[in-house]
Amino acid sequence: MDLLAVGLNHTTAPVALRERVAFSADQIGQAVAAARAWFGRHEPDGQQGEMALLSTCNRTELYAASRIRGGVDEAVDSTAHFLADYHKLSHAELRPHLYALPQDNAVRHAFRVASGLDSMVLGEPQILGQMKDAVRLADAAGGLGTYLHQMFQRSFAVAKEVRSTTEIGAHSVSMAAAAVRLSERIFDSISQQNILFIGAGEMIELCATHFAAQNPRSLTVANRTMERGNALAHRFNGNAIGLGDLSDRLHTFDIVISCTASTLPIIGLGLIERAVKARRHKPIFMVDLAVPRDIEPEVSRLDDVFLYTVDDLGAVVRSGQENRQAAVAQAEAIIETRVQSFMHWVDNRAVVPLIQDLHESGESLRLIELERARKMLLRGDDADAVLEALSRGLTAKFLHGPQQALHHAQGDERARLAALLPQLFRTKR
Repeated sequence: MDLLAVGLNHTTAPVALRERVAFSADQIGQAVAAARAWFGRHEPDGQQGEMALLSTCNRTELYAASRIRGGVDEAVDSTAHFLADYHKLSHAELRPHLYALPQDNAVRHAFRVASGLDSMVLGEPQILGQMKDAVRLADAAGGLGTYLHQMFQRSFAVAKEVRSTTEIGAHSVSMAAAAVRLSERIFDSISQQNILFIGAGEMIELCATHFAAQNPRSLTVANRTMERGNALAHRFNGNAIGLGDLSDRLHTFDIVISCTASTLPIIGLGLIERAVKARRHKPIFMVDLAVPRDIEPEVSRLDDVFLYTVDDLGAVVRSGQENRQAAVAQAEAIIETRVQSFMHWVDNRAVVPLIQDLHESGESLRLIELERARKMLLRGDDADAVLEALSRGLTAKFLHGPQQALHHAQGDERARLAALLPQLFRTKR
């Protein structure tokens, strides 16, 4: 069975492309089924392989266990065609941004992703939960089998080991902290600013925690579901509004942080133009952490608007990670050991069909000789003679194949068989 990871991430593709190939949570199940059918056309026996999709703001990756013909290049090209076809994109535009990692490199990548080593924010914990959600959705869609199930379960175990035995998360600078740092370049004091958070997910909650620690003048949460918005706002002594109130209220906020699951922008250029005019050109700081983006990118062209994307914050994060090298080295060593262990398991799994065939062949020979012995007993043959014939018959049948192979082999092949047979039958030489 061939293991493969194909995808793009924040190091190979800009956010403008990542948002176009992102899958929402309610698309994953259907996409997994579609991917299995797509790749099934390239399987030697037409069987659909195992498949899972991981899609976050920083990456879209397809993990597979299959027997795709044509090797890695064919797999990458097929993945590019699948993603382009699914999202109605140009194959030529997408293909250069994809990477492919076969076999142990795919496993190593999955372990590194789960442990936060491949994240824009080194050691960030959110990716582990996102990967678990992706696995759950793939399993519900019938995409998981023995190999991917085992690989992901080991990924989760490795991530737990890395976090509990290294300080990989201790030196990380979060996106939320980076957002605070950037806002301090615009405003002398956050304590004098009114802050709006759009969305109520995990990333917004993290950002709200960091900004609330700066004691802003006010904190407001805008969310599609008022119940969730109220619950989050209450934690930080803030207020909640509906998304429908943004057009009337947006101009009252100095800092806007947005991260929703919307597939289309919820804040357009016209809305911000009106807000800037109502603010009499007082600066407004905006952070769009969503992929696909919540805020139309044209907003960044406006005077008095400072708009940052998830990639912009990533650059700030990377500049504050000088103290991570020792923890990274320790985490990489743990991962390498666990990769080798998993690949050993994979190698052992590869011989399972052969072992099953050997058992079936042996059972067939045993039943033939057993039936022969029963007939001898029924006709009154001596029991010792029957046992002797049974043992000789079994021995002759088990040795027939190896003897014929050795007899017909020549040269190097005979030498290899001669060296191997004593190990298989534990003979003395």
